[in-house]
Amino acid sequence: MGILDFVKSGVREMMIARPDALKHLIVYKHPDQNIPFWSQLTVDSDECALFFKDGRYVGHLPPGRHTLQSQNIPFLNNLVNKFTGGDVFIAEVFFVKTQPVRGLPFGGPLESMEDPILYEFVTPRIFGEFSLVVVDPVRFVIGYHGQAAGANDNDVILSWIKGKFFMSVKTVIAQTCAQQQKSLLNLGGMSMELAARIVQSAPNLEEIGVRVLEIGNFNINFAAEDQKLLREANKSRGEARRGVGIAADQARAKQFELDQKFGQDARYTQMAGGWNQYAAGQAMLGAGEGMAKGGGDAGVAGLGAQMAVGVGMAHMMNPAHQQGYGHQGYPGAPPQGAPPGYPGAPPGYPGAPQGYPGAPQGYPGAPQPAAAAGAGGAQTVEQRLQRLAELKSKGLISEEDFQARKAKILEEI
Repeated sequence: MGILDFVKSGVREMMIARPDALKHLIVYKHPDQNIPFWSQLTVDSDECALFFKDGRYVGHLPPGRHTLQSQNIPFLNNLVNKFTGGDVFIAEVFFVKTQPVRGLPFGGPLESMEDPILYEFVTPRIFGEFSLVVVDPVRFVIGYHGQAAGANDNDVILSWIKGKFFMSVKTVIAQTCAQQQKSLLNLGGMSMELAARIVQSAPNLEEIGVRVLEIGNFNINFAAEDQKLLREANKSRGEARRGVGIAADQARAKQFELDQKFGQDARYTQMAGGWNQYAAGQAMLGAGEGMAKGGGDAGVAGLGAQMAVGVGMAHMMNPAHQQGYGHQGYPGAPPQGAPPGYPGAPPGYPGAPQGYPGAPQGYPGAPQPAAAAGAGGAQTVEQRLQRLAELKSKGLISEEDFQARKAKILEEI
């Protein structure tokens, strides 16, 4: 039955609303352009109704139930069809959602990019959901959707918007990694920060009356080969960083040890009365330790050098030698013409007892040099130690015997 027959039958009311099965659509176009006067138009609370005639926007109605008559809705006068005697409106009616549309999927592979930390080229993939809202229904229909009926699928309607949005996602991911110097493997733990950046950098869709609101759950992943490549590179980097950390800890420990030693040396230097005295004491201790260990691998010659250093330093540090009377011409020597037997005169000084033990050679009463060992005289300490070492090297005495005899010889010094 045609619309004219419907009007002529005396039925004055007709119900116009979006079908329940199509309430999810962002834009729904009512299929019939001929609308009788006194029809009841129902607009849901999350949408508005737009009226177009001859491709031109005429007006809109907010949520609620409206009786279509020109007395209540003035812009309907522009829609009256005079041919029907003023009983019919001719208009295209579009129902457009004004509440946010959520759960819109997006995703796919990003461009091949270099990890700024691991220096490997991979192709990340990102998948998630976002929401948007139509802030200007008229501009959205005219500038984007068009006045055709459109598809009964929001994904088809929003395909261009999602593609443009995904381009901004790629830009944000690349910029975030480069600016913060973070590996692509760390992006999974930056969901909140990335979501805020993506929304902030979302494309400007004001020209089509749309605004992106927020990002829902999303994840970044990699193909199996890319995942393996990044993990191996990250493992190698971790091992290198651990090596650096261990070396740094060892260096700090060594520095701490040196600082402690320096502090101790400073205190002991002050206690010894000066650096020279402390250094001489340390040298004597070192010589003593070397002799106690039997010279180690240094050999007999090294052992003799240690003894000479120790004895010489002990002689220098002995107050009796530093403050007593020395030979004439040396520090501490008595004045010229001191009488024989002058108190404190060193052995061998004129007036000192002849043959006094320890009298310097060349002074009266000083003992004559011992004859060489080959001539039947007594052997020196060095010669005895050397002989002892030769016996050990030939296997004639054991190590324990060598150490015992060496210690006995050293005790005679």
